[in-house]
Amino acid sequence: MSVTKRDKQALARRVAMDIQEGMTVNLGIGMPTLVANFIAPDLEVLLHSENGILGMGPAPATGSEDYDLINAGKQPVTLKSGGAFFHHADSFAMMRGGHLDICVLGAFQVSVHGDLANWHTGERGAIPAVGGAMDLAIGAKETWVMMDLMTKTGESKIVSACTYPLTGIACVKRVYTDLGTFECSPEGLRLIDCVDGLDAPSLGQMMGITFVK
Repeated sequence: MSVTKRDKQALARRVAMDIQEGMTVNLGIGMPTLVANFIAPDLEVLLHSENGILGMGPAPATGSEDYDLINAGKQPVTLKSGGAFFHHADSFAMMRGGHLDICVLGAFQVSVHGDLANWHTGERGAIPAVGGAMDLAIGAKETWVMMDLMTKTGESKIVSACTYPLTGIACVKRVYTDLGTFECSPEGLRLIDCVDGLDAPSLGQMMGITFVK
């Protein structure tokens, strides 16, 4: 059986499945912004963007973009009924004050125990881009990561211990990838699900990791 990877849209849909009624959620720059397009319209979920939006909606239809209303990645967004926008400092106060239930971030590496490295690869000439990731990773009640599982050279981005500079320690609860969904814990990495064509032993062998139960 061939492996059916999740594309970016399928991955965003998988993340959205776990967002529950009444949650306040920050969507980070890059792939995480796609999650807004897959949250069920009947759910009361407040989407937050660190540049100062609460009540963000899905991406606007082509031709309806308003570039005065953008997310932290400078992409045009919509505002749901009752939504608001405000000063950057107020937005960071929300992030640091524990008012977010979940933040969804990208990453370069995540350790099996939930350490996060997502702002710098440590390579010479690489441009550091921490943004609000440190505030989000520590301030949100749960940090979820959304990323491809393997690097372009075939190495797992989920590792026993991060080799890149850390953003936060033991802050990641879940990792959503194109090949499977994982839970980080003090005991190690748990497999929640994997895509068609893979099972736990073959996925663990690919990653070089033994899952805990």
